[in-house]
Amino acid sequence: MIPTVGSKELVALLPTLLGLRSGTVLIPEVAYPTYEVGAVVAGLTVRRTDAPPADPGDVVLVWLNSPGNPHGRVLTDVQLRDWAGWGRAHGVPVVADECYVELGWDVQPRSLLHPDVAGRDHAGLLAVHSLSKQSTAAGYRAGLLSGDPVLVRRVWETRRHLGLLVPTPVQAAMAAALADDEHVAAQRERYRRRRERLAAAVRASGARIDHSEAGLYLWVTRDEDCWTTIDWLAGLGIVAAPGTFYGPAGSRHVRMALTATDERVDAAVERLAG
Repeated sequence: MIPTVGSKELVALLPTLLGLRSGTVLIPEVAYPTYEVGAVVAGLTVRRTDAPPADPGDVVLVWLNSPGNPHGRVLTDVQLRDWAGWGRAHGVPVVADECYVELGWDVQPRSLLHPDVAGRDHAGLLAVHSLSKQSTAAGYRAGLLSGDPVLVRRVWETRRHLGLLVPTPVQAAMAAALADDEHVAAQRERYRRRRERLAAAVRASGARIDHSEAGLYLWVTRDEDCWTTIDWLAGLGIVAAPGTFYGPAGSRHVRMALTATDERVDAAVERLAG
């Protein structure tokens, strides 16, 4: 395991840090944009898919995101095992972005590195974690990479020569946060209360929420182009993210976040009701 300067830096640089120079990176159909950015920075191509392809072709890396940003989708143990087995069979590293793994609502998310998924060891598998969400520590830029020791070592050897080292005080803060489950539970409860209020208001307004069984977002649709929904929300004084930011498959959804203050969430609830 190695500390990282937040998780976004790692996501953006991981293909480069692994020494990938040609080939294709698989990312989810609807995905956090930085997976694609990281591939482009390394000179790689990108393919969107939610299932292991029959033909590996020139695939050199797989990104999973469970719970997913923006839609809160959680991969099942079977889906995670399928990806792990596929990657190992074809010699392709499989990396899971698990920044929201502590924030399950309707289901309990599972790590790619869990023994029920990975088996006896972590060969070919990596997991990315962050304290930004569970500990609201975004400003600390506190992330972690763990998994296959060979892959972790490869990343570490490159990172240290790039000056991507986490300061000792930040590492101490990370250790303290990771040793304390109480603050995580308290923050999770805050998010749960916001989610409960906002989800009820969204549904009462006539919109639908898809997936969103975990994480910090509601994946909302009115079965129309996402920009039409954005205009409707803007007219109510509510800002959301258009689904097209996350790929063509998001064109009829918007992402509403639970990260605003209680006051701002309550204001959005009132405006949706009005």
